[in-house]
Amino acid sequence: MSDSEKLRWQGDLALIAEAAKEAGAVAFGFFNQSPEVWWKNGDRSPVSAADFAANKTLESILRKARPDYGWLSEETEDDAERLSRETLFIIDPIDGTRAFLAGQKVWCVSVAVVHRGQPVAGVLYAPALEELYEAADGSLALKNGEPFIVSAAGPEETSRLAIGEDVLKTLPATFRERVRREKHVPSLAYRIAMVADGRLEATFVKGNSHDWDLAAADLILSRAGGRLVDLDGNPVVYNRSEVTHKVLCAAPAPRIDEFLAAFAGRRDS
Repeated sequence: MSDSEKLRWQGDLALIAEAAKEAGAVAFGFFNQSPEVWWKNGDRSPVSAADFAANKTLESILRKARPDYGWLSEETEDDAERLSRETLFIIDPIDGTRAFLAGQKVWCVSVAVVHRGQPVAGVLYAPALEELYEAADGSLALKNGEPFIVSAAGPEETSRLAIGEDVLKTLPATFRERVRREKHVPSLAYRIAMVADGRLEATFVKGNSHDWDLAAADLILSRAGGRLVDLDGNPVVYNRSEVTHKVLCAAPAPRIDEFLAAFAGRRDS
């Protein structure tokens, strides 16, 4: 990566960090205030007035600042014109809407810049937890301004996994013996961040996650020494016509093969 590219992505990181904080403040104004809720027809997942307000804030800041970038957001009607753009924003104004509506603190604003299919700047802002994760290509991952890395635990130690009980019980017995299943983390992006900062050794991501769930967290994990891959070990590619993904695994890079071997039978989950 050239020095000019590194400076570009650092500039984009500063932009999206400020935008995420502004959107987070907007969303937080609705927190525990019973915002109006609608239900999406496709998967019957909720979307609230807070989601739309945070999305509007992000769109007004980011599209004005980078009018040449494409746009993909969970809460904006998809425009195939994004496929013609080398660089775009990928947004989830509230990742963990169900948790948000239930008054749980584990939700975050997710903002990424993706260039040629790969994230180059990413921010997760969890206002209720007062946590800001950020990373740019070529730099360290930061949490509230401090660098962090993935867990250094080895395969002989007990692994803390975020994984459904239904999935865990189908895995090899020798693997299950060394696993401590952690309680459900309602935000997928935040769950991947927990792998990045070492609170989890790995997480299993069921099929049908979306670009906006993953892009920012993927880069943060990568810059902390981890990997997010499918069960064949391939990295996620973003900004394709199809924005959903197959089963994935997030883990520290040195242990990714171990977890992929354990999850190998769950390709269609």
